[in-house]
Amino acid sequence: MIPKIILASKSPRRQDLLRLMDMDFEVVLKEVDESYPAGLTPREVAVYIARKKAEAFDESITDEVVLTADTIVCIDGQILGKPETADHAVEMLQTLSGKVHQVITGVCLLYKHRYNSFFDVSEVFFRKLSDQEIRSYVAEYNPLDKAGSYGIQERIGLIGIERIDGSYTNVVGLPTEKLYAQLVNLNN
Repeated sequence: MIPKIILASKSPRRQDLLRLMDMDFEVVLKEVDESYPAGLTPREVAVYIARKKAEAFDESITDEVVLTADTIVCIDGQILGKPETADHAVEMLQTLSGKVHQVITGVCLLYKHRYNSFFDVSEVFFRKLSDQEIRSYVAEYNPLDKAGSYGIQERIGLIGIERIDGSYTNVVGLPTEKLYAQLVNLNN
């Protein structure tokens, strides 16, 4: 049996995914500095930040599982975080347009003072987007809370993504397939 989950994320997409998995969870948030040391690979960055988020709960958790995650978008080795302005979001989407990029989600499970960290990578193939499509999306959806400036489940994802190699839910923000496998094996 999977213990109750403390989801340390305000992401409505992660919450929706856990609901779809029929998981018993509660959202608890703590402020965490998401900076990371220079020299880490994008995969290491995602896992490092996810673990850092989990460490904030180490002293306060009893029998629950703390679930933390960090999703990053990476193109040509460059990490695209969350945009700071609408213009920055447009710039990011122009960078992704017509190219392949990686979405990497680092996940950390804290259970009984043990950390279990893992990651998933999905390759996303964007078709060439027009400036009008990009600007209209940014104006309507205001994607300042999304790594890489887009949500796969929103209009730009529906019209712009030609294909994905890897997990769809990873691109949404939580690799549910890998997560479930880790959760059922917590006590092993």
